[in-house]
Amino acid sequence: MSASDLETLLRMIGPSIEKKATSMRDPISSKERLVVTLRFLASGDSYHSLMYAFRIPVCTISRIVQEVCAALYERGKGEFLKTPSEEEEWKTVAKQFQDTWNFPHCLGALDGKHVVMQAPKNCGSLYFNYKGSHSIVLMAVADAEYRFLYCNIGCNGRVADGGVFGNSSMASSLEAGTMSLPAASPLPGRELNTPYVFVADDAFALKTYMMKPYPHKNQPALNRVFNYRLSRARRVVENAFGIMANRFRVLRRPFNLQPKATTTVVSAICILHNYLLRSSHYADVSDHEDSAHSIENGSWREEGMPEANLLPIEPAIGHNHSLSAKSVREELKEYFVSTEGEVEWQYKFI
Repeated sequence: MSASDLETLLRMIGPSIEKKATSMRDPISSKERLVVTLRFLASGDSYHSLMYAFRIPVCTISRIVQEVCAALYERGKGEFLKTPSEEEEWKTVAKQFQDTWNFPHCLGALDGKHVVMQAPKNCGSLYFNYKGSHSIVLMAVADAEYRFLYCNIGCNGRVADGGVFGNSSMASSLEAGTMSLPAASPLPGRELNTPYVFVADDAFALKTYMMKPYPHKNQPALNRVFNYRLSRARRVVENAFGIMANRFRVLRRPFNLQPKATTTVVSAICILHNYLLRSSHYADVSDHEDSAHSIENGSWREEGMPEANLLPIEPAIGHNHSLSAKSVREELKEYFVSTEGEVEWQYKFI
């Protein structure tokens, strides 16, 4: 983070975290409160380590981190974590996916992670997940440039992963048709009206607005082409999580916080992730493709995703997908192997 980025953040949240001086003592400055919090998020150091570095008591640091993280989310969500609300805004997102990842009518890539924490007090098995640890769920939609368009944070880890999305405000809006998505239209060179969609992996159900790969191995060649093209678009959200875990090291160990406090911290990290994407160097650790479109792994993969602390969403099983959802996937598949939709390198990667 540059000095100017820090000053911009300070101007944004300073009034919310500033404390008044009293006759007894002067308060810790807003800048030091912000710096302590950023140090905690970026390094993953314990409160006790920060106590020695900043000479601030542990109990005070714990309050500072929560207050600053809450202020970052409340002050930043309107500007840095704003879900598109108009059709033209969604079309801009779709154009980015078309231009960058050759996937038309794509409005975002969806995925989720279980954020592991130590067993909360007096919560029984409420946060006990399928991997045998305790967690809250972070579910997010990313655009073509790794920016989060929507985040759902704090659902208890015991809820089945498909249910996390099903119970989210986004799922409700999609089912009700209130998200102002662009109207269905034909793909380039095609005649059938095709809806705009989100792309996801096997953890989610196939819907007319949600595309997932064909399951199992040994698929026909055309199905493998679809899976390859979808994976290029879906990789952005995987990289978004990887970048975030690389830059904010607190995500690389279990949180020693209560669920509400963990939710506050993760929410602030999502805001900072989007804020720092304006920097030309923040996302340098992401995957990229060479001139032959072979994937070159980003440096975040050298350390790997901290699977012990950011668990993947469990694959969904037993879904009976609707015929309309399957027909949308078939239309996209046919487009990807048509003259208008194919890319010359796709066949060597299937």
